[in-house]
Amino acid sequence: LCRELAAPFYKGWIMKYLRLTSTDPHYNLAVEEYLFRGKDYDVFMLWQNERTVVVGKNQNIRAEVNLDYTEREGIRVARRITGGGAVYHDLGNLNYTFISSECGEIDFRRFTSPIIDALASLGVRAELSGRNDLETNGRKFSGNAQCTEGGRVLHHGTLLFDTELSVLEKALLVDPEKIRAHSIPSVRSRVVNLRELLPNVRSAARLADLIERFVEDKYGMERIILSDSDRIEIDRIYTRNISHGWMYPDEGIASRCHIKRTRRFDFGRVEMHLDMSGDIIRSVRILGDFFGKRPVRELEEALSGLKKGDALVLLHPIGDYILGMTEQELYDLIFC
Repeated sequence: LCRELAAPFYKGWIMKYLRLTSTDPHYNLAVEEYLFRGKDYDVFMLWQNERTVVVGKNQNIRAEVNLDYTEREGIRVARRITGGGAVYHDLGNLNYTFISSECGEIDFRRFTSPIIDALASLGVRAELSGRNDLETNGRKFSGNAQCTEGGRVLHHGTLLFDTELSVLEKALLVDPEKIRAHSIPSVRSRVVNLRELLPNVRSAARLADLIERFVEDKYGMERIILSDSDRIEIDRIYTRNISHGWMYPDEGIASRCHIKRTRRFDFGRVEMHLDMSGDIIRSVRILGDFFGKRPVRELEEALSGLKKGDALVLLHPIGDYILGMTEQELYDLIFC
């Protein structure tokens, strides 16, 4: 169980810190994943990517990214290991990461609170809004995502400082239902760059300096020095990250699954691709911007062979795979 903490980290706890100089999204995501899965200490990391769209682990790139535009403009596309939706990175954006063994549960409030406190020290009043956004005065400047594994949690988020918002809007294919849910005319009208609120901070790199100093003063940090053996493992993950199979795991899904059912819930969008034989599920692929503690592949395997009218029997609660969803909601999405 998570410790009962007023702050996200207990007094006297020293975490490891890394500030990446690379702006290669595939490499930076590889470093992050390696520290999450390959180490047992807790981590704080700051990093930036060159112009990139980063999609969640359960998303279909072709449905989330304007690939004609990104290819024409030289914008890279990468896939991360956390759930959630697609985000746009550039050098006007700062990314932060927390990795902890203290609480292996999905908990956005706990891991966004140090950033909220750091921004408050600079004069920006922010709050966690919805399931995973940071906002100020109703305008979003940060999207966050998490995953859990082996009792550890990986949390990362964006901080829009001086991001090209016109490029962000063109690069992402945003679900119209999401726009309507927020009662706004466009993505661009809902977001704000922190530079508008921090006129004395000249760059995203300077913002990183200030956040680094705040976190170090409040919690204490020890620097991470990557060894040669660390770099070998990071390069192995990097090679996977740039592979076609990792980027497009759902290639050909439309030819195998002829039925598509989609619904947006408060906890995210769920998209079911079904291969049915009468009322029996032959195979299923589940996509979307939802979060979950367990691999959705396990749920897909459990659903294979299910017939309409059968009881849905799972080894783990449905919320472990799709956080916030009930078994009835899943059943209705498939068969109704």
